Amino acid sequence: MKNEKSIGANGIDPDDAPKLTQSWADGADAFVGETLVRRGRPKLAHPKRHVSLRLDPDVLDHFQAGGEGWQTRVNDALRKAAGL
Repeated sequence: MKNEKSIGANGIDPDDAPKLTQSWADGADAFVGETLVRRGRPKLAHPKRHVSLRLDPDVLDHFQAGGEGWQTRVNDALRKAAGL
């Protein structure tokens, strides 16, 4: 019989917690000293910003017809048109 005091208000018995494995530890946060080491892509110096833009259907169809990366192609076309 489980000790009702150890179960707590949420009804979860800490003895039922899964065993900690190396694969779990590999996904845990890593620290160097007291500094958290972030995983994934590094932060960009100039990240892109999210905007909402209305385009004519034929313009959108043209860029989307090229498959994945159509937003990058739109961005490149706008940079070229702006002389950047």
